[in-house]
Amino acid sequence: MSLRVTFVASARSSPLLAERFEDDRPLDQAGWEEVQHVARDLLPLATAELRYCSPTPRSRATGDALGYHPLVQPALRDCHMGRWRGLTLGEAMAREPDLVDAWLADPRSTPHGGESLLSFISRIGGWLNTRPVEEHGWIVAVAEPSVIRAALVYALKAPPSTYWNIDVRPLSTTTVTGWAGRWHLCLDGAPAHTSCA
Repeated sequence: MSLRVTFVASARSSPLLAERFEDDRPLDQAGWEEVQHVARDLLPLATAELRYCSPTPRSRATGDALGYHPLVQPALRDCHMGRWRGLTLGEAMAREPDLVDAWLADPRSTPHGGESLLSFISRIGGWLNTRPVEEHGWIVAVAEPSVIRAALVYALKAPPSTYWNIDVRPLSTTTVTGWAGRWHLCLDGAPAHTSCA
């Protein structure tokens, strides 16, 4: 028995360089247009048995616009960034460059007073591992790119520093298959609703 979890990255709420930590802004115009452009291709994901989303406005709006009617999962929230919440990386760097450097270098550090990268990855992994496993079960989760990056690091048992080397584009899909503690990344290029071996 194995489970298939397809993550859909939420549409954008700002240009890439203006992305903010724990961004709670709604979709911007470009984000809405992107959703409309890919909706037809992503519509088959609405047939998944379970459909979830991060609690952010843009993840909920993305899931609703795609017809998924997802259930909000508080465990899929973005990394808690403490006093850097709402700042861009550049703004945090301008205010506290040494602390940002320490945070980027050590996955256990919490110079912002929030959640460490290691704790964030473990939280997302805990959510992944507690999904119900049924024969040929399928879950779709619309989430922030950071959540998907954390899920991939966890699923692949990669070093936490790998998190910084994963690029998740808005409205991209990523599928992992398996069960608690034993996940595989599916990169076969098949449509998202087919099964990976």
